[in-house]
Amino acid sequence: MKLGWAALATVLVLSAFRPSAAAAQQSSPPTPPPRERQGGFGLGQNYPNPFNPETRIPFTVGDAPTCTDPARQYRVTLRIYNLLAQVVAVPVLQGGAGDVAGGQPLENVMLSCKQYTAYWNGKYQNSDREVASGIYLYRLEVDGRAVVKKMIVMK
Repeated sequence: MKLGWAALATVLVLSAFRPSAAAAQQSSPPTPPPRERQGGFGLGQNYPNPFNPETRIPFTVGDAPTCTDPARQYRVTLRIYNLLAQVVAVPVLQGGAGDVAGGQPLENVMLSCKQYTAYWNGKYQNSDREVASGIYLYRLEVDGRAVVKKMIVMK
């Protein structure tokens, strides 16, 4: 009986993460990227999605592009998880901004109000091994508040 419930739960979870045909064919960022907004920050869909071997993740810190308080600093963390909620990787900041150098891992980094892009090479953290095909979650945390989105690695 337990196995039946586990199988049903797995099917329901995976069906919720099934990408639409339009999203599967997308190879460049949408203009403008749709963002899930929460007070003070936003997280865009990674592109391309699905991807192999690398992807970019757009996100916004503060109330960009208007930035009512451009001097304010936000504590930002972006992590990638597998479906078992295990940390797979920490993407790096693409391009750099202010005091933060490009290529710096996005873990407890202080960023000002702006739009940013994170880069992930599709490899496990501190490894040269590429991750397996499948569904992964990425979680943006800004000053203790978080939002999560899904991405697909397809080989």
